[in-house]
Amino acid sequence: MSLRGGDPAEIGGYPLEERLGSGGMGTVFLARTSSGRPVAIKLIHQQFAGDDEFRIRFRQEVAAARRVSGAFTAAVVDAAPEAEQPWMATTYIEGPTLSQRITDQGPLNGAELRRLAIGLAEALRDIHRVGVVHRDLKPSNVVLSPEGPRVIDFGISRAVDQQTLTMTGRVIGTPPFMSPEQLQAPRGVGPRSDVFSLGTLLVYAATGHGPFDADSPYITAYQVVHEEPSLGAVPMALRAVVEPCLDKEPERRPSADELLVLLRDLPVELGESESEVGTGTGRSEAGRTRDMATQHHLTTPTDRTPTGPASTAPGASRTSSTASTESTGTAIGGRLRRRWRPVLAAAVAVAAIGGGVASLTTGGVGGNGADGRGGDAGRSTAAPAGTLPDGFEPWRRTVPGGREDIPDELRCVARGDALFCGGGGVVATRLDARDGSRVWTAKSPGVPVQGMHLVGATDDTVVGYRIADQDAPQGPPQEVVALDADSGRELWSAPSGAQSTAVTGRSMDAVVVGSAVVTVDASNSRFEARDAHSGEIAWTTPFPAGAQCAPVPVGQRLLAMCATEAEVDDLQVRRPTLRTLALDSGTYGGTVTVEGPVVPMGVADGRLVLLSKHYEGTAPAGYDGVARVDPATRKVTYSRLGRVYDGTPGMADGTLYVSGQTGLVTAFDAANGRKKWSRQTGVEGASGPAAGSGAVYFSSATGRVVALSPDDGKPLWTTDPQADGLTGQQNASPRVTVAGRALFVAADDNTLFAFDAQRPPRSS
Repeated sequence: MSLRGGDPAEIGGYPLEERLGSGGMGTVFLARTSSGRPVAIKLIHQQFAGDDEFRIRFRQEVAAARRVSGAFTAAVVDAAPEAEQPWMATTYIEGPTLSQRITDQGPLNGAELRRLAIGLAEALRDIHRVGVVHRDLKPSNVVLSPEGPRVIDFGISRAVDQQTLTMTGRVIGTPPFMSPEQLQAPRGVGPRSDVFSLGTLLVYAATGHGPFDADSPYITAYQVVHEEPSLGAVPMALRAVVEPCLDKEPERRPSADELLVLLRDLPVELGESESEVGTGTGRSEAGRTRDMATQHHLTTPTDRTPTGPASTAPGASRTSSTASTESTGTAIGGRLRRRWRPVLAAAVAVAAIGGGVASLTTGGVGGNGADGRGGDAGRSTAAPAGTLPDGFEPWRRTVPGGREDIPDELRCVARGDALFCGGGGVVATRLDARDGSRVWTAKSPGVPVQGMHLVGATDDTVVGYRIADQDAPQGPPQEVVALDADSGRELWSAPSGAQSTAVTGRSMDAVVVGSAVVTVDASNSRFEARDAHSGEIAWTTPFPAGAQCAPVPVGQRLLAMCATEAEVDDLQVRRPTLRTLALDSGTYGGTVTVEGPVVPMGVADGRLVLLSKHYEGTAPAGYDGVARVDPATRKVTYSRLGRVYDGTPGMADGTLYVSGQTGLVTAFDAANGRKKWSRQTGVEGASGPAAGSGAVYFSSATGRVVALSPDDGKPLWTTDPQADGLTGQQNASPRVTVAGRALFVAADDNTLFAFDAQRPPRSS
């Protein structure tokens, strides 16, 4: 990747040759020493230079990397952690990461797998012998050099004799490769946590997937702590070594030295897996991975699981030894098309991490189109601007769902003195907006589905999703359910499809438009429109031949966004079509083709606004343009953003926003794509925006909220975290619901809290 405008010519006297990757915390460059030796330089972003906590962590990273420099890691060549813009140079290691290797060529086997296992065990032995715990051993932190595997990136490591640096409300790591103790008590993590991570990594190398994979990092984390690993596809000789590494109790796992002895006794050819012996077939789903991101200090788009076009990224085989990487997991469309296969049904999950956004029409519930102009589905009408509901007092509540053992998040919409919320284990619940007291709750018995929250509400009806219990497979796996707003009584239900994310990049298989609910049927073959309260079917309309579609509301209009089945199957939705869909009859109107891939954002001046996705090779790397579609004239206009912006996109009051993993928020004019302002905040992994009461609000899974001026991005106030949630995720729908001066905020573990926007909780 060539240098970009604004990149320095040299760092610390080392001339830069090219950019290897960039992420939330910094950028990695390829440079040369005076003798011509290649080095990888990690340059920390300027906005973190003044963050004392970050400087402490970076100093610890440099110290840990120096402490363990050896044959199986990247040696530190030079570093300046106290520089105005801190940096560190390490030896450059030529070769792909393990995640790139698996993605490109599928799982390892035989002698190659055995060499990897032994090499990683040797690396852990050396790391642990000098008293360091890596804490982030995962496929993107393993480089396959010609000399053998190298372990890189000590960004969240620590010395055993050192106080762990962990901020309140933040869990640091990567759930599919974290140990149970790291998820439950990160301050007490020891060397055998790395052994557990190595076990998960070897399963991934042998099968292309982790032993606890699920469609949500929340569910993955639950399975790491409580469930047995899935090892059926692991070669039996290797499985005998991996199983003790994955014991839930650290003291029952082997040490790195003991593990190395076990691995050296393995046969050169590891043989077949249990599943291959039983079925006579090889591994399926080879090469697929769910290396989900939580909170990283540096991510490189060159090392993500492909979700876009099938072209090869230039220089894809070159990976910096210091570039910590991030994968978005299963490619768009791929997971949902496989969602209800029996072997995966129990692994489907609801979370706002890495998932699609729910709907364009909702203010608190709805996707990133928080305009409040997209229909009645989620418009907040609790109080006029500048007022509070009568008798309102700040409150905090937790809403138990059908699966209380699984952490989840809700999304809400306010109407009058009622707050309706739903998501995951909760089809819907009604709370009193004034004090948070619960009026009624309808629970969902199954494992939540990622990104699916409350569908919306009308004056007398609330609509949500119900996921079937995995132990009752005879019913529909997923249903749209309508409830009476006053009593919570179920009015009707209908089986629902699960293909919209493949088309739009969002979970929006059902939408509320006016007094109608429009759904995708269970076979993903047609639209169905019902009266929201009675459930009476008004019309059904088949998808165009050879297409998969999703409903997209545009004010009181409805569009069908479609892609060919071939595009969906190949994960390459490059030219989606938009058709008007008459609300009274379901009749299709004229067709508009949009140059994609694009994601619907919301409505501005009667036009549908979409963001254009940018790819670097096969990896999605943010957004680089805006498209606007006029449904009346079928005219499409395009604007460029000037550069690529990575993060969670959203729209509020005609302004587009992209909030980065580390809290950088950038605002754009939706009419022309021009940048309005950019502001660094302290809210990592912020969800899409919500606007009202003279501010625009962003919030993370921890419940931390920041209020910014919509005019210039000036920070108005920030709250402290309210819950222990994962941070750094992307593409979460807005967690803040605005009703006059009242703000209702959703956080991890079904936590809801409310306060006066003019009197926010004081930040310490």
